[in-house]
Amino acid sequence: MKKYWDNFLKHRFLLSELVKKGIKLKYRRSYLGIIWSLIEPIMSTIVLTIVFGTLFQRSEKTFALYVISGRLLYQFFNKATHAGAVSIRHNAGMIKKVYVPKYFYPLSSTLFNFIIFLISLLAMIPIMIYARTAPTIRFWHIIPALGYLILLSVGTGLILATINVFFRDIEYLWNVILLVIMYCSAIFYYPERLLESRWWFLLKFHPLYCIINLFRSGVLGYYATWWDLLFPMFFSIAILIIGVFVFKKYQDEFILHI
Repeated sequence: MKKYWDNFLKHRFLLSELVKKGIKLKYRRSYLGIIWSLIEPIMSTIVLTIVFGTLFQRSEKTFALYVISGRLLYQFFNKATHAGAVSIRHNAGMIKKVYVPKYFYPLSSTLFNFIIFLISLLAMIPIMIYARTAPTIRFWHIIPALGYLILLSVGTGLILATINVFFRDIEYLWNVILLVIMYCSAIFYYPERLLESRWWFLLKFHPLYCIINLFRSGVLGYYATWWDLLFPMFFSIAILIIGVFVFKKYQDEFILHI
C-alpha cells in the first residue's frame, strides 16, 4: 500500500494537469465558458418544472428545487462515468509514449467533472430564493451525499474504463443503461406511488436514488432514513473496491488492445 501511495505522491502533479486539461477541453471554443454550468441547469429546470409540474399537478415552488437537485447529481454521474469509460481509449497515444499511472485517466475524468459539478451547484441558490427555502439542521446531509457520489462515480468509471478497452460496445450500452438509471432516480417525479407499489425495490436498492434523496433531504430539510445514509455508503465503497481490483488486474493488458 505504501508503494502505491508513494507512486501517487510522486506523480500527483500529472493528475492535476490532467484535471486542468479536462476542464480546458470542456469549454474550448465556448464564449460563455464555465458560466454555462450555471445558466444551463437553471434553463433546463424551468422547462422541466413547467412540463412535469403540469403533468403531475405540482404547483408548489419547492418542486423546482426538487428537480434541479436531482438533475444536477444525475448529470454529474452521467458525465463522469461516460468520461471515465472512454478515458483509456481517448488517451491511448499518451499511454504508449509517456508513463503516467493509468488509473489517473479515469480518476481525472471524474475529478474535473466534479469540479464543474460543484460550480453548477451555485445555480441552486436562485432556485432556493425562488422557493423561499433556507438551510436547516439537516443541511449536513449534503456532505455524505457528495462523498458517496464521487466514490460511486470513480468506482464505476474504473470498471467501465477496463471493460471498454476490451469490449468497445460497452460505451454505447452504458448510454442505454444511464437512461434506465435516470428514470429510476425520481428526478422529475415524486417517488411515493412507486415506493408503495410492487416495484418499490427499483428505488430502495438504487444507490443513485438514495444518494439523491439524501442530498435533497439536506436541501429541502425533510427526514432521510438510515437506509438512505448507510446503503449508498456500503454500495459506493464496494463498487470502488471492485473497480480498483478489476482495473489493477487488467491494466497491463491495455497496451495490447488500445
